[in-house]
Amino acid sequence: MELTTGAILRRITETPLSTSAHKLATIILDGIAWKDGYNGLVRGTAAFTLAHLAEKMGVSRQHLTALLVELAASGLALVRWKPNGKYAPWLFSFGRHKDADAPPDVVSAAGDTSLSRESKNKTIFAGRIEIDAGTNVYRTPWAGLIKAAKASLACWNVDTQVIWERFLAFNRARGNTAVPAGFLLGFMRRWRTSPDAVAKPNVLAVLKRSSTPEELELHRLIAAAPSKNWQFHASDLFKLIGPTAYDARVIEVAREFRCPKFAAILAVHGEAVLAGEIPR
Repeated sequence: MELTTGAILRRITETPLSTSAHKLATIILDGIAWKDGYNGLVRGTAAFTLAHLAEKMGVSRQHLTALLVELAASGLALVRWKPNGKYAPWLFSFGRHKDADAPPDVVSAAGDTSLSRESKNKTIFAGRIEIDAGTNVYRTPWAGLIKAAKASLACWNVDTQVIWERFLAFNRARGNTAVPAGFLLGFMRRWRTSPDAVAKPNVLAVLKRSSTPEELELHRLIAAAPSKNWQFHASDLFKLIGPTAYDARVIEVAREFRCPKFAAILAVHGEAVLAGEIPR
């Protein structure tokens, strides 16, 4: 399949699919990056968590899985993989159709005026970063770029300020005073810290900047159940209320606070600790 917005959209309309599968295909198409490096993605891929896709579709995770299987088996040949760890988003790409003559690595031509190429949500790192420019990332031009790029990387749930501070420390330890901006994206792509190690500083950093009652309540619940023991809390709740009720709680919290699944899990554990259902 030719990798352009128009070509894939035409293939979507030509492929016999259920109405829901058509909608899901267009949502995934809308998130595809058309230039290597945008949002930290490889050209022709999109990044979503299954919880986010289910929310956008308004369907259950089980129904979403069935729709993904339908797209994979169709002429669209949708493929998905997760290269950045268990808690990172899935990457999606439409495969080449068996009847297509275009090579599999074709990008949009210069005359392609699709919105995907012009999307302001796509970011690219250019210029140089002064390592001693400041420790507060929000007083630099890099905060927005980090936030946009991390969505598809292993550091998706790490606070932007934490990423910035570790990047500065990494370069100071090597005596660097200024580096190309692309080094920051490369640093984020090689992130290998486990979610447990970053969840606590992430919560504390965000708490200081929380401005809405919903954010404050979410972080209050998360703080009540330390992330270090979250697997034990999950096991305790599984035994107490069963996996179905547990999953329902997580989905409800994620929907209520519009947060990633891992944050919702911690909030559910914190709520159970505060209610006395499980020990801290």
